[in-house]
Amino acid sequence: MTTSTQSIPGLVFTEHRFQLPVDYANPGAYPKITVFAREVVAPGKEDADLPFLVFFQGGPGFGAPRPGGAGGWLKRALQDFRVLLLDQRGTGLSSPITAQTMRHFASPQTQADYVSHFRADNIVRDAEAIRKQLIGDKQWSILGQSFGGFCALRYLSAAPEALKEVLITGGIPSLTATADDVYRATYPRVIAKNARYYARYPGDVSRVRDIVQYLSDNNIAMPGGGRCTPQRFLQLGMALGMSDGFETLHYLIEDAFVTTSSGREFNWNFLSALECEQAFDSNPIYTLLQEACYTQNTASNWSAERLLGDYAVFDHNALAPAPLLFTGEMVYPWMLDTYPQLQPLKDAANLLAKKADWPMLYDVERLRKNTVPVAAAVYYDDMYVPCEFSEATAKIVPNMKLWITNEYEHNGLRADGENVVDRLLKMTRGGL
Repeated sequence: MTTSTQSIPGLVFTEHRFQLPVDYANPGAYPKITVFAREVVAPGKEDADLPFLVFFQGGPGFGAPRPGGAGGWLKRALQDFRVLLLDQRGTGLSSPITAQTMRHFASPQTQADYVSHFRADNIVRDAEAIRKQLIGDKQWSILGQSFGGFCALRYLSAAPEALKEVLITGGIPSLTATADDVYRATYPRVIAKNARYYARYPGDVSRVRDIVQYLSDNNIAMPGGGRCTPQRFLQLGMALGMSDGFETLHYLIEDAFVTTSSGREFNWNFLSALECEQAFDSNPIYTLLQEACYTQNTASNWSAERLLGDYAVFDHNALAPAPLLFTGEMVYPWMLDTYPQLQPLKDAANLLAKKADWPMLYDVERLRKNTVPVAAAVYYDDMYVPCEFSEATAKIVPNMKLWITNEYEHNGLRADGENVVDRLLKMTRGGL
């Protein structure tokens, strides 16, 4: 372990780098990876005997937040904790997985084998190795957002003795649902979000159709490479599950075209903004392992693509006047041809989609005996993690309190994190 310390106004950082095995069952199979974590404490509390709160980011495939100050959920957390912002393996500064870093593997199969070790089970193994190096046998608390909540349930399955309390926001998974089950539950939610969007912005029905037609008629290159296809544009529906998503999407769409001396064409700013909204190139783990988040002893076989055929309303060739529908957080095999940083990983991605021997993520019998206090914010209208899945899991796991609310969308932690974390802490401590 190596460390370094620095400070900014309102925060003191200690940066930790740990050398950990890729495969805990066979530590010599690969060179060790670096796992990075940034410890954050309020000024004046550097030497205080504070417990740790470990933050597990959503995704999969995204690094921990890079705070510029003590705001949001971090402000509340720093009243009680040292906060450990963990870059999950393969993300941020933790030996990131990208098209560049995967070049040295000899074949798509060796790439797929390597990436298969980057799910929640090994993220939790990393956390346990880090805990023992930082605080020995002492317990710590954890906060999981979205996919981070999946990590939290895995932690409760694998090492509950390490945990003092667990906070979850928008991320209680089903313990048994397959990827197919997940998308059968979420596609109707995406359809409902589309209906609400077009009800708020009815003028966008024609704008969206116009954009899709233009993309169908023209070969449009993205600023960063690759092509902008109708399917890629319609992936902007991922934003519909966020509190400000309707407005984000509307403002982008209204700025799509510009008139030039050559006639009408796409505004470069529109294409640039579209690219910024889609992080698939910069965070390939999301595409590679999104469906694997749900698979236990089964193969996903590109579940979202297969089930899309059951929902004809998503046909981007549909005739007017029906609105063209945006898709949600799903990943599709055509992305491996459209996004330039996914193209070198296409064969590996297809192998991962066919992999059927994924280990179990959750020990249901152990979870039935849970004694760790768990408090979870469950968003009633969550487009990504169905509320009914969260409720079903809570019936299995004792000592889990739910706060079911329609006050927030999936990004409640980002939208109003100080209040969300404060309420969850009160719930674990008997205040609510």
